[in-house]
Amino acid sequence: MGETLKLGGQTIQPGQRKTIDLPVARLHTHTEMTMPVHVVSGRRPGPCLFVSAAIHGDEINGVAIVQRLLNLKLFRNLCGVLIAVPVVNVFGFIDRNRYLPDRRDLNRAFPGSERGSMAARLAHLFMTEVAVHATHGIDLHTGSNHRSNLPQIRAWLDDPETERLAHAFGVPVILNANLRDGSLRHAAVEAGIQMLLFEGGEALRFNEVVIEAGLRGTLSVMRAIGMLPAARNQTPGPETLVARESTWVRAPEGGILHTTFGLGDRVRRGQRIGLIADPFGEPEAEVIAHTSGIIIGRLNMPLVHEGEALFHLARFDSPATIDAALDAFVSDLDPDINDEL
Repeated sequence: MGETLKLGGQTIQPGQRKTIDLPVARLHTHTEMTMPVHVVSGRRPGPCLFVSAAIHGDEINGVAIVQRLLNLKLFRNLCGVLIAVPVVNVFGFIDRNRYLPDRRDLNRAFPGSERGSMAARLAHLFMTEVAVHATHGIDLHTGSNHRSNLPQIRAWLDDPETERLAHAFGVPVILNANLRDGSLRHAAVEAGIQMLLFEGGEALRFNEVVIEAGLRGTLSVMRAIGMLPAARNQTPGPETLVARESTWVRAPEGGILHTTFGLGDRVRRGQRIGLIADPFGEPEAEVIAHTSGIIIGRLNMPLVHEGEALFHLARFDSPATIDAALDAFVSDLDPDINDEL
């Protein structure tokens, strides 16, 4: 039999499913604000995985991924425990805003404190009620501030097991990303949790390719750590390649950006990838790629300020190979919406 789990003052027995509302705060309307958590406990022992979304309240692709995950009929064979938290930043989610009401970024407040700021208290609640049980974690994100991201995994690949799970997730791009102070990923790794961060899409917009990639990737990780049985007749996915580093191309001056380059496009060092002009069409400033790579993130808003981040480029040892991997990845998920990426 699996293990009994206690979360939010409630007990979840092996084989049970429960939705638990963790108390967050009381609003000035006397309304209780809570963080919803859904626990699926398998009948057999195994790892404990948390899947979290909307740490930034406007990043809603992850919420849809958790919705679909919980609606699957696979969990009768679950080993271990799945803890799904579709909306961590409940304040930002209600306001359709990235931040908390005091403008703090929740993903810079971990592990938090019981008596700190609003962000610190929310981070502390997540760590002490959810993360404390976990052996593994997947945190779901999208691009911010009118930017969209190619589906990608960011992970600390110095750890061999984390690297294995990053490849198991099955997206074509992995970024070897350093741990950032105050992030959930950093706090989780410090607590001994194997942690992946999935990025894809744009804030406040659903993207079917991103949602399907996140769902499939989460299930693949659950299979890789023994929570679910291996898929029958599973065909190998597209090759996953690790980016050595990434960098942003920034606006040389303010104006209106014109570009035909999108996510997944390959660019060469010295190539013109955009033009910036004033409302009358002049003067024009060229946006030049200062390195070769693949566009894994881009600004969708054409009105730009000088120094603003426009294109996020990832560098690979074999860019021709990543081209083929991206084509296979998008075609496998939905052959009719390649242009959306």
